[in-house]
Amino acid sequence: MYLHVGEEVLVRTRDIIAILDVDSTSTSPFMEEFIAHQEQQVVHLAKGTVKSIVVTGNHIYYSPLASGTLKKRSQKLSVQEF
Repeated sequence: MYLHVGEEVLVRTRDIIAILDVDSTSTSPFMEEFIAHQEQQVVHLAKGTVKSIVVTGNHIYYSPLASGTLKKRSQKLSVQEF
């Protein structure tokens, strides 16, 4: 199954490691350090306000969609991948 994370980008749900609220990550020095070390793999999808961060094995997506919205979308039933 795929999850739309913003700006017409789909991410395979099995590749998602974490969906984080941007406010909680900005207060964590560990997350700031993690993102700083992965700067080449950051993909900015938000043209305006960033509301969440989606971490996969290959990329870190800055999404304009709220983390709660992404969680609900990821839990919806859809056609299974084979």
